[in-house]
Amino acid sequence: MDGVLFDSMPGHAYAWAKVMTEYGLPMKPEDAFENEGRTGIGTISIFTQRYWGRDATEEEARELYRRKTIVFNEYQAAHGGEAPPMRGAADVLNKVRARGLMRVLVTGSAQQSLLTRLEQHYPGHFTADLMVTGDDVRYGKPNPEPYLMGLKKAGVTADEALVVENAPLGVRAAVAAGIRTIAVNTGPLPDHLLTDEGATWLFPSMQALAEGIDTII
Repeated sequence: MDGVLFDSMPGHAYAWAKVMTEYGLPMKPEDAFENEGRTGIGTISIFTQRYWGRDATEEEARELYRRKTIVFNEYQAAHGGEAPPMRGAADVLNKVRARGLMRVLVTGSAQQSLLTRLEQHYPGHFTADLMVTGDDVRYGKPNPEPYLMGLKKAGVTADEALVVENAPLGVRAAVAAGIRTIAVNTGPLPDHLLTDEGATWLFPSMQALAEGIDTII
């Protein structure tokens, strides 16, 4: 979702870095891109282990995530409102649909404000029964569980699927699930962080993928 369908990662990176640092957990915006794909609790635990030497309590994690959501919404309001659709994403989805392929959303996000926008910007592409969100899994990316659940919901095997990912941890999760992965570098990370995780293809943007996807599917 974030960084593939919506250009929302700058806001998430700002909010994570600001709130975590406020709570004594030093974090840079780039760290958010490197940890993108984890559930909120997973991201929080990485930093509490690093700086506090322990996992966050349920209450601490809930408060941090609540505050992060507030800051994210404030950032979006100050930057013109909702995060815009990612340029080229609709073209990719339309080409996939034209080939008669299913579209399955697998995201670590549980942001209702984004989930409700899918039908508005990508009408007819996603249905609730073919979605896996951060609320559905016990182990988020880089664990393969989200993608394994996506395969199960779609009723397909790994060799019948392709994943489009913009996050290194997401690529790792998809590859661990045995799925060939298209990496799209829509953030500030160096390309090798995506290819080192095992991506089969690499594109510099969703628009570039839209122009080149016919060579893959």
